[in-house]
Amino acid sequence: MPDLLLELRSEEIPARMQRRAAEDLKTLVTDALVARGFLYEGARAFSTPRRLALHIAGLPARGEAVREERRGPRVGAPEAAVQGFLKGAGLTSLDQATTVTDPKKGEFYLAVIERPGRATLDVLAELLPEIIKNFPWPKSMRWGAASAEPGALRWVRPLQSIVATFGPETETPEVVPFSVGGITAGTTTYGHRFLAPEAIEVRRFDDYIQALERAKVILDPERRKDVILHDARDLAFARGLDLVEDEGLLDEVSGLVEWPVVLMGSFDDAFLDIPAEAIRATIRANQKCFVLRKSGSEELAPAFILVSNLVASDGGQAITAGNERVVRARLSDAKFFWETDKATRLEDRLPKLDSIVFHEKLGTQGERIARIAALAKELAPLVGADPVLAERAARLAKADLVTEMVGEFPELQGLMGRKYATLQGEHPSVCAAIEEHYKPVGPSDRVPSDPVSVAVALADKFDTLVGFWVIEEKPTGSKDPFALRRAALGVTRLILENSIRINILETLHISGEMYLDRRALSDLRRVEKQAQEFGIQGFGAADAERKLRALEKQNEFGADRAGDFIAKLVAMEIDLLAFFADRLKVYLRDQGARHDLIDAVFALPGQDDLLMVVRRVEALGQFLDTEDGKNLLAGYKRAANILRIEEKKDGRAYDAAPDAALATAGEPAERALAEALAKARETASAAVAREDFAGAMQALSTLRAPVDAFFQDVTVNAPDPKLRENRLLLLNALRAATREVAEFAKIEG
Repeated sequence: MPDLLLELRSEEIPARMQRRAAEDLKTLVTDALVARGFLYEGARAFSTPRRLALHIAGLPARGEAVREERRGPRVGAPEAAVQGFLKGAGLTSLDQATTVTDPKKGEFYLAVIERPGRATLDVLAELLPEIIKNFPWPKSMRWGAASAEPGALRWVRPLQSIVATFGPETETPEVVPFSVGGITAGTTTYGHRFLAPEAIEVRRFDDYIQALERAKVILDPERRKDVILHDARDLAFARGLDLVEDEGLLDEVSGLVEWPVVLMGSFDDAFLDIPAEAIRATIRANQKCFVLRKSGSEELAPAFILVSNLVASDGGQAITAGNERVVRARLSDAKFFWETDKATRLEDRLPKLDSIVFHEKLGTQGERIARIAALAKELAPLVGADPVLAERAARLAKADLVTEMVGEFPELQGLMGRKYATLQGEHPSVCAAIEEHYKPVGPSDRVPSDPVSVAVALADKFDTLVGFWVIEEKPTGSKDPFALRRAALGVTRLILENSIRINILETLHISGEMYLDRRALSDLRRVEKQAQEFGIQGFGAADAERKLRALEKQNEFGADRAGDFIAKLVAMEIDLLAFFADRLKVYLRDQGARHDLIDAVFALPGQDDLLMVVRRVEALGQFLDTEDGKNLLAGYKRAANILRIEEKKDGRAYDAAPDAALATAGEPAERALAEALAKARETASAAVAREDFAGAMQALSTLRAPVDAFFQDVTVNAPDPKLRENRLLLLNALRAATREVAEFAKIEG
């Protein structure tokens, strides 16, 4: 079957855009073909700094013919309906339609539309220009005299040639006939800009790959990466060194060269006095080079690997020397930064943070540090940290932001702070916390375990979340510009992986009150109703009242203003707790837990201890995997359905306690269920109180047999109204008993 070869050659495409552009090209072309009924066997896209290429194998030479029957209006329908039918079917008169009789609906018109299959070459000539003209580059440009004309072609860099051929392997392929931006598709391309600048004629994909290889172009970016990595390892090994591998840098460098040539440069040993991370950042950021370390050691060697795009006549000596000059200059700057920074203590840098705005609505970095330090001191006893050390670490945690080194290399924030703190003799836990308080920065990042680091990391993330919730800058859909989802997931991981007991709502309240003197909370009155509803739910009302009285005594606000603030604060806590619940679902789902079980536990009032939520979810999951658990859930759902129907019909809630005497006087199964419910609920409640969730589930498991027997032997809707009411109340008692451990209504299945 025929294949398509498409190459779009341009001036240098930024490395960061190449991979996505190749995938976009494949997706756009294949989707357009499939939408037109053209299926294919396989497709691959490639990129180099100067070209995007696409190969689609196994396309048909022609599309299949289409036969479609389109039903029209009844015979005798209004003229407007008839004309609409003719227009939609592409007919000029009713003579081109047939009449069909339906025994039930009478006679109606039917159009038979037959479309012959189109030649694939024609379809490609139609869709490729549109795809090229509308290609989704993150940034694009116009160029040349044509750029002043309306609708001029835009491309990431000036487009120079297009190769587009289509045909079977056994025949000479045809050129796809189209032009874009004054460039006509053909069979001519070019190899390496300097090593093989002559024109190359290509026809099909296999010829194209081989011709480019001869012209010093490796088309496949994965192969270029493999060449760079293996040559770099071999060159380092030959010098008795090890390569410090860097996947991100390898991706970038492979997008800078079409014919990679690996070389080694060196620098003065004196520069090794600079921290290794700073050396690596300097060489990586400025020269896109890999650093080396001494074999079998973590100590850096005074050498680096560079990747050239040329096979130089002098073996690369001039290229290496040029890179060495630049690296030497950059390392001299880094050494100056390092020596300058060491001369000033971290605490002496703190006043500078008072003039740096963190966010226009949240104040300066200095104000933020004060909040984080106060919160870290509060959290320290809960995580087993020394409050004094936690506060000290939080005070110094952001001080390196105003150092010369971090100013030049922002990615070294935290790490350089730890270096400077160590040099000035800070406690080891303080030094560790300065670096680790940013962690974890992703789902696979390491979670700090030092208690001081944990306290500061939690305080930093809580302050971020509360602050942006206060000013109502929450994540929306896929947009999360302040990485608040990552912060919440970080808090979740810090708590769970260190087995920490923290009440989320109380911590949010403490953090939120630190914004009291900023007047950043606007439109406070409108959330009073939410706060009242929250109080009615039985959680937080007493604490809110206590805080209100304390604020009035401090004369921070008048009584009305303080009440407004508390209302806003409580509403914020509710919303943020729900946000934490969502992040916990993400975390536990990755661990294999069911999201509905998390919902079932969070639906109970006061569930803001994430560690206990997880343990309860684990116990609930284990229980529901047993036969007793599955049957009890089925019985619960049957009881809940009956209650929902009868409560709607009667216009009342059956939420009172059943009459024990009436239940005892009833049928044996009714009596057994009443006794089992009373015992199970008491046992489960006591087990939950001592945080024995497995024991609570065991208590509920005893309900399986009496629930089964009740539904088998007892008629709930008895003729006697009192008996019926009491049996409905008995079903509500079952609902209430299960709520000791979870809201079973949220459980699927």
